[in-house]
Amino acid sequence: MPIRLLLLTAALMLPLGLPAGASADGYVPDEVIVRYEDGTSTGVAQSVADEAGTEAFQALPGGSEQLEIEDGDSVRETIAELRADPNVAYAVPNWRARAAADPNDPGFRLQWNLFSDYGINVVEAWSLAAGLGAPGGSGAVVAVLDSGVAYQRYGRYRRAPDLRRWTFVRPYDFIGRDRHPNDVFGHGTHVAGTIAQTTNNRIGTAGIAYNAKIMPLRVLDANGEGDSAAIARAIRYAARYRADVINLSLEFPAEVRSAEIPDVMSALRYAHRRGVVVVAAAGNQADIAVAYPARALSVIAVGATTVTGCQADYSNAGEDLDLVAPGGGADAPNTDSAWDVAHCTPDSLGKSIVQQTFTRGVRRFGLPRTYEGTSMASPHVAAIAALVIATGRLGPNPSPSDVEAHLEATARPTDRPDRYGAGLVDAAAALR
Repeated sequence: MPIRLLLLTAALMLPLGLPAGASADGYVPDEVIVRYEDGTSTGVAQSVADEAGTEAFQALPGGSEQLEIEDGDSVRETIAELRADPNVAYAVPNWRARAAADPNDPGFRLQWNLFSDYGINVVEAWSLAAGLGAPGGSGAVVAVLDSGVAYQRYGRYRRAPDLRRWTFVRPYDFIGRDRHPNDVFGHGTHVAGTIAQTTNNRIGTAGIAYNAKIMPLRVLDANGEGDSAAIARAIRYAARYRADVINLSLEFPAEVRSAEIPDVMSALRYAHRRGVVVVAAAGNQADIAVAYPARALSVIAVGATTVTGCQADYSNAGEDLDLVAPGGGADAPNTDSAWDVAHCTPDSLGKSIVQQTFTRGVRRFGLPRTYEGTSMASPHVAAIAALVIATGRLGPNPSPSDVEAHLEATARPTDRPDRYGAGLVDAAAALR
């Protein structure tokens, strides 16, 4: 069955007081940090904490304590009670830290999809991932089933300058039947870059899960076409070799039903049983139905949004859509929902998704501004899933269903789930 390519150091603020109007988004809502005066006994400290309706949670280096608020009072009220006691040297909120600067990759300024109002909020996510012990998704493996990746120097091929050679594991070409899945089309390199392009190295662009490993599996040829047999083999290969996430930025024709791709459906079920999160592009026909393989129940189907947070004019939709992520392009001409009326400008050309990939031939790389599609949206979700898994945010071995439910619960919803699924995926919210 033919397949078509889907193209179209943290600044910590510690104020002496809690500012009027301070938002709970800026600090942990149910905690305070307290330090008692030198010489305060353990019994007295316990009494002070009890009277303030708090309970000691954890001691901090230097002598202060992290307290949990147990009586339902606000952080402001609890701090006022603690400061009124002469045994308290100071009481402050447990402020959240955020990254103080953007990465120095020269192309980052073009990556609205990562940091703008309707991007995925990745800068805060990077800080959170580092705080959870997995900076950039270190430890996660994402299999990219695509046109290959510019991942090695081999014959006429060259590795993309912004992809580190140690990023890649278990490569295989299911078209050439060898271990050299080098990209000749550019699409797979772009997708892999969204997931794990080297970040803060003064080259190219940034990647979302920049320390994750990529398993490059070539299933699409130089024309961006592949077949169900190669895709089914590659899915099973990725699951067998312990990929945490599989990204499928590809679609079958709209008329294809699950009964016509039984080997792919069986492979997807196999991956699900093995605990692999599978993410796929919803399709680019502006259809009211999601295309396969994204339509499968065990797959997270991802639609595309634009720089204004609107459905892209090419993006498929419907009841099988699970999430949306930036895919670029123009806004769809929707006028029948409050969200679309408030945010969308269909006459605007929109912006593309920028990553380092080929510009001409397999030796020339740049930052082309021509990529848009649900192909570009899907790797955003795959990379965030990798961050969630690597950080242990859901425990040591979360199931694919747990990861999907968490990404949906932390997404930014709209009033049209048929167009946006559970909403726009939010990397920082998924790690908080």
